[in-house]
Amino acid sequence: MFLSMHTNLKKNRMIGHSYVVLMVAMLSSCWNNGRMNSADNKVDSKQSVSAGDEGEADDRGYIVRVGNMAPDFTLQMVSGEEVTLSDLRGKVIMLQFTASWCSVCRKEMPFIESNIWQKHKDNPKFYLFGIDRDEPIEKVADFIEQTGITYPLGLDPCADIFTLYALRDAGITRNVLIDSDGRIVMLTRLYDEEEFHKMCRKIDEILNN
Repeated sequence: MFLSMHTNLKKNRMIGHSYVVLMVAMLSSCWNNGRMNSADNKVDSKQSVSAGDEGEADDRGYIVRVGNMAPDFTLQMVSGEEVTLSDLRGKVIMLQFTASWCSVCRKEMPFIESNIWQKHKDNPKFYLFGIDRDEPIEKVADFIEQTGITYPLGLDPCADIFTLYALRDAGITRNVLIDSDGRIVMLTRLYDEEEFHKMCRKIDEILNN
């Protein structure tokens, strides 16, 4: 009996050790892929910025600028569909970078829902989606339910999309507004009422042109 208990204890320790090793390997792979993708994406971003910018971060952590072509990506949505940014060319696009642990995001999202999405969701020239950073689909689904938003949300599990637009360690609360030609026309950071209403007016302006 003692031998059996000892054997089971040893087996459980081995299983636990294997699980920890597996989790570390997965996280390490995600981090390393993020580093490589971030490096690749920064090169791509440099191709679309003007001389002098060279993809360097501004004081808000952005590595893109107003006037740049928006870096392309394919996003897996919570619904299961895939969306490629360049396929939406011809529409005005708003990207909202978010996460469930971000209190500022939670504060801003109801205003995005009421002031922007509900106003423009039926306009075929407009598309808005959130990009949730570093979270599994179950948590993102709960996040949607908790915030009460109805606009689409997609997954960015290793922050590879985020790092196309900002430094990996930069803060999460960001909106990127893209015109129908695929150029960035506005970048926001945190939730500032004045800046938010300026973005709302900008969306109205470019949709009505």
